[in-house]
Amino acid sequence: MRKLKNSELKRKTIYEFKLVKKNPIIIILDNVRSMNNIGSVFRSADAFLIKKIYLCGITAVPPNKDIQKTALGATDSVSWEYSKSTIETVTNLKKKGVDVIAVEQIKGSKILSNFQPKKNKSYALIFGNEVKGVSQEVIDIIDNSIEIPQFGTKHSLNISVSVGILLWDFYSKMKN
Repeated sequence: MRKLKNSELKRKTIYEFKLVKKNPIIIILDNVRSMNNIGSVFRSADAFLIKKIYLCGITAVPPNKDIQKTALGATDSVSWEYSKSTIETVTNLKKKGVDVIAVEQIKGSKILSNFQPKKNKSYALIFGNEVKGVSQEVIDIIDNSIEIPQFGTKHSLNISVSVGILLWDFYSKMKN
């Protein structure tokens, strides 16, 4: 075995990335504090050709050196928009027919492995604040909730880890 060189990976240029068809997945960050988490979300969104990221509330926005530290340039490729209100963002997306799903531990939430996204449906996945999660006001207006099963002593995963798990799961299920 031999590790591939960057030149062998045949990565898209930012121009090519902007032109390629995106997966019908939107990410909403609801009051996320950590700029490292925000940067990691951008990087994962780039990896899975995500349609757009909404940065809501206190979530920091590019350009920012702490976001760039983990985004590694993905803030230039992935489409994003800032919104002061997560509720307004969710309401507008629902009006456009987007299925809005909180990734949160909620009574009645579906376990990720039991959720099957439809291939031609658009989804918005909401990830919440590192301490408080997705706000209850947002939970009150969502279409669905997905939970990542966990079996240890902790009750949550880092947001950037959760985003990576959800994007891979949706991507692999929608492509099959």
